[in-house]
Amino acid sequence: MLTVHHLGLSQSERIVWLCEELAIPYELKVYARDPKTRLAPADYKALHPMGTAPVITDGTLVLAESGAIIEYILARYGKGQLTVAPDDAEFGAYLYWLHFANGTLMPSEMLGMLKTEEPFVQVMRLRSDRGLAMMNQRLGQVPYLGGQALTAADIMTVFVLTTMRAFNRRSLTPYPHILTYLARIGERPAYQRAMAKGDPTLKPMLA
Repeated sequence: MLTVHHLGLSQSERIVWLCEELAIPYELKVYARDPKTRLAPADYKALHPMGTAPVITDGTLVLAESGAIIEYILARYGKGQLTVAPDDAEFGAYLYWLHFANGTLMPSEMLGMLKTEEPFVQVMRLRSDRGLAMMNQRLGQVPYLGGQALTAADIMTVFVLTTMRAFNRRSLTPYPHILTYLARIGERPAYQRAMAKGDPTLKPMLA
């Protein structure tokens, strides 16, 4: 049985959402953060040597890293859903946005949170701004990052635009197409189910 180990307020919400979109059987185990440190509890850290979220188990497999988990679940259980075919005109864009969230946007956002005006941190803040502007432009052209339909690229990205803002109170007001996109995401029943199961006390930060 595929088991999703979900740490509250973490990237593992992506995996819960993915499973709900695919409508596949899975077991969900929810772990609460330490109320003082906001860090993962010891039993979550013990799941994988890196001690970070997300983590899945599937038989004897223990797998971490959002991108790797998403690719694994899609290849093993997805039956071609939530991807873009290599011969599709949007395939390159799909791959770009699939990797952009954790490759560029999330690191830039995390470093930009630092309370310092060090030149490198300022560079990362500007990089984050450029990334959001580029994403806003893309979403003014198509309804989803991978084109006309929801894909894994969206599932990778939405956490950075929503729940991560619990740690970094960035306003998305300058990016109206992103806000329209988030409203569209919020209407998806699978997203609503995932958030209700994984973080029932959290109101999704879609605005």
